[in-house]
Amino acid sequence: MVKSSAAFGPRYGELLAHHTTWRVGGPADVFYTPSDLADLAVFLRDYRGDTVVWLGLGSNVLIRDGGIRGAVIALAGGLSDLKWGDGSVYVQAGVPLAKVARQCADRGRAGLEFFAGIPGTVGGALAMNAGASGSDTWSHVVAVETIDRQGEVRVRPPTDFRVGYRSVEGPAQEWFVAATFKLAEGDREESRRRIKEHLAIRNRTQPMQTANAGSVFRNPPGDFAARLIETAGLKGWREGGAVVSLRHANFIINEGQASASDIERLIARVQLAVQERTGVVLEREVRIIGEQA
Repeated sequence: MVKSSAAFGPRYGELLAHHTTWRVGGPADVFYTPSDLADLAVFLRDYRGDTVVWLGLGSNVLIRDGGIRGAVIALAGGLSDLKWGDGSVYVQAGVPLAKVARQCADRGRAGLEFFAGIPGTVGGALAMNAGASGSDTWSHVVAVETIDRQGEVRVRPPTDFRVGYRSVEGPAQEWFVAATFKLAEGDREESRRRIKEHLAIRNRTQPMQTANAGSVFRNPPGDFAARLIETAGLKGWREGGAVVSLRHANFIINEGQASASDIERLIARVQLAVQERTGVVLEREVRIIGEQA
């Protein structure tokens, strides 16, 4: 289980393996959890380093063994406001998606049940247009809030961004700190039933009891990365303590002793083997960041 950011403010030399779902990653020069948006603005204005990395619940990212030479802003545990509007909900970037799904269901608001099956925060979902079960994040966005290195917060409409499958492009050097999502009137029990259904599918098809970062590769047009990997005979392939999952071929699991280098090498081997055997070039869905050991 990923350790929660217990304290607000900066910590130094924090081992990032404690904050990623792959349980790998070296130290960060600065590991900072904001208490609120104003606190974050002050940090960004005062921080003199060049590198700023944003981290939610630590899924969908591989941090190398050498860690991050710069600041890691940890949203999990901070930026946690959730406010209800008329047919909408305002949610800050550090709120887990599963919590959004549950609270919407409890209030009889429909549309975001699919969030229950995505292991991340609102900030990460906005940054990559996370999706599941045929739905995606930006289909429900009314507006977003961003912040820049000077600590200036802006409210932007979805039209300021180019959104695609697992990709979002927008104004440079601005990061998501909140979003307003549109909601429909719904039935509490029906929403809860749909959430249970999403979770049941996830538990049945994905290696949930292992250390993993979610889907490693994007699905190519008209196909599935998992099908291509399985067709190429790569289930069970290993590099050190990193293994291609036998349950879901688009997952790489850490059996306990894997390094980030093991995982990165296995990702590259899978990409090469799939290209050689099927002719398809798989694109990574997970981000790889940081320094080599």
